[in-house]
Amino acid sequence: MTAPEGRGIAETAHTGNTFRILHVSTGNVCRSPITERLTRHALTVRLGERLTDGLIVESAGTWGHEGAAMEANAAAVLADFGADASGFVGRELLDEHVIRADLVLTATRDHRAQVISMGHSAGLRTFTLKEFTRLVRAIDPATLPDPLDEGVVERARALVRAAAALRGWLLAPTAEADEVYDPYGAPITFFRSVGDEIHQALDPVVTALTGVSK
Repeated sequence: MTAPEGRGIAETAHTGNTFRILHVSTGNVCRSPITERLTRHALTVRLGERLTDGLIVESAGTWGHEGAAMEANAAAVLADFGADASGFVGRELLDEHVIRADLVLTATRDHRAQVISMGHSAGLRTFTLKEFTRLVRAIDPATLPDPLDEGVVERARALVRAAAALRGWLLAPTAEADEVYDPYGAPITFFRSVGDEIHQALDPVVTALTGVSK
């Protein structure tokens, strides 16, 4: 898995042989770190380190605790799933993160609105996590590039385009259906509930991205 680069804008997004997934929450110490590290873990389990080289998974917070460690309960949740919590450092969401991202997945609709309000043509590649899950479930995998023939990066780009095209046709049953609520300050039981929620939402996403079921 390719590690995130430094804070400078080192490349133009949406070109080349990389696909960058950005997870966004509020403080970048609970939900988005869990989602980032669970995504990395799932991709590696399904594809192996060598085949995930083009995929970059990172996170930031709209009110990010810059330089902060992940919440201890969030790290405990990751350990439950066998995912690596080490080396995490919180970040405040910056324009450069949105510019470079090929797919932005947010914890809530409010986070999605904040990302889109930053501009950078982010609207077509920014979804709540649960919204994106709902959309990719409706996409026929046979219509996507074969990851073995054309690569996971091309498949991922095609998946985002297909999801964006479906957004107006496949609405959430309720507004709350697209929300992952903040466990900050809550006991470990609530963190584990949120972790399960994120894990379940990520499974079809990773399947659609990679073409590999768990």
